[in-house]
Parts: sequence; structure tokens; C-alpha cells
Amino acid sequence: MNQQLTGKFISHKRKEKNLTQEQLAEKLGVSNKTISKWETGRCMPDYSVVKNLCDELDITVAELMDGENAPEKSTRTYDDEQILDLLRRTQELEKQKNLLYGVILIVMGIALQALSNTLGGSDIKDFISGLLLGISIVEMLVGVYVVGRSMSGR
Repeated sequence: MNQQLTGKFISHKRKEKNLTQEQLAEKLGVSNKTISKWETGRCMPDYSVVKNLCDELDITVAELMDGENAPEKSTRTYDDEQILDLLRRTQELEKQKNLLYGVILIVMGIALQALSNTLGGSDIKDFISGLLLGISIVEMLVGVYVVGRSMSGR
């Protein structure tokens, strides 16, 4: 699946229907910026709106994923529901992966903070201890940010 190709296909089909990004966004309950992101290939539609998007553009889910109209008399191994389920699972796994990255960053930050507390006594050790403490704080903050983004569904 090529995001750029899919995005161009969405744009082409939207224009064929004489819809603006704003109009399509309104029909799908998303923002026009979201439509723009899809059409430029910066992101893919969430599985929860794919079926409605396909209905609005009069295309199949397979055509959306391929980024082109299906040839006449073509046969598919998977139906739309199976493709949507696979897309949903893939997007959920991506969220779980990001959540795991965030948790790992937080744990590593805590470990670095513990390590920084064991150092000290000389100027160089104090410097290294302070540096590790700073890195650990940044790592934990980034971890909290990543976890927050994954939990909010972005």
C-alpha cells in the first residue's frame, strides 16, 4: 500500500464527485485538514472512517488501499470487511507499539536517574551525575508525551 498513491486516488475521486475537501470532511465527520493529510499522503484514513469514505467516493476498500480503480472482471481474495479488520488490527498494533516505546523511555529515564544518584564525589563524577539526571528527565518527559499521544489515539 502506497500512501502517496492512495492520497492521489482520494483526491481524484473527490474531485470527480465535485466535492471540496471541506464538503467531504463534513460528510465524514473529520476536519478538512485531515482530508488534506490523506490526499498528500502524510497519513492514511483511520479504519473507523474508511467504509464511509469509500461509500462517499463510490469505491471499494480494496480500490482505496490499491490507490486505483479495480480492473473489470477482477477477483479479490479478501472482501471489504476482511480488509477493514486487517486495517483496524494494524492501526491498533501501531498504537500499542508507540505506547510500548513511551513506557520504555520512562523506564530508561528512571534507570538513568537511579544511576545518576550513585555517582558523585568528584567534580567529573558530579558533572556526569548531573548530565545523567538531565537526560533521564528529558527521557521521561518524552516517554510521557509518547504515551499520552498513543492513549489519545493520534
